[in-house]
Amino acid sequence: MRKLHIGVMGSMADLNYTKEVELIAERVGELIAEEGGILVFGAEKDSDSLSTVACRGAKRKGGLTVGITYGKGKKILQSDADVIIPTGMERGGGREFVLALSCDAVVAMSGGFGILNELTVAYQACMPMVVVSGMGGWSDKLAGQLMDNRQRQMVLAAESPEQAVSIAFSKAREYVNKYE
Repeated sequence: MRKLHIGVMGSMADLNYTKEVELIAERVGELIAEEGGILVFGAEKDSDSLSTVACRGAKRKGGLTVGITYGKGKKILQSDADVIIPTGMERGGGREFVLALSCDAVVAMSGGFGILNELTVAYQACMPMVVVSGMGGWSDKLAGQLMDNRQRQMVLAAESPEQAVSIAFSKAREYVNKYE
């Protein structure tokens, strides 16, 4: 089986997440690397985010990272990302489709409308979605919920980075077996 692509989606720094939340994101990245997955993240050009924090955690553990960015250039804040994919699209719509659909499962933390877009795309693709509870934002609002009356799948809630990554890998294996 190929390496699983685990997406990490999280708030931009302008949403003022705490240092505690940042440490959780970093741990998620470390765990994905330790598990041997590929961390897929929203690569930013102008501001830090929980996704880039997770990338730093993965890189510290020797993990493989893929940054999906907006616009045309490959210059991003997280300059040690292994692969950078510019979408040619701007933030706030198009990039989120590419980012979410590049994954086998998504771990979401906190988040504004970018997270909502990414989780909506993952839901439409029947992709596993896991949120780390207690971090605020859209991830907390959707934890343990069905996103619409189709009831395709629930947004799964995890109480810790370890639980979130464990669920993400387990569900990603099921997803790959079903859809590939």
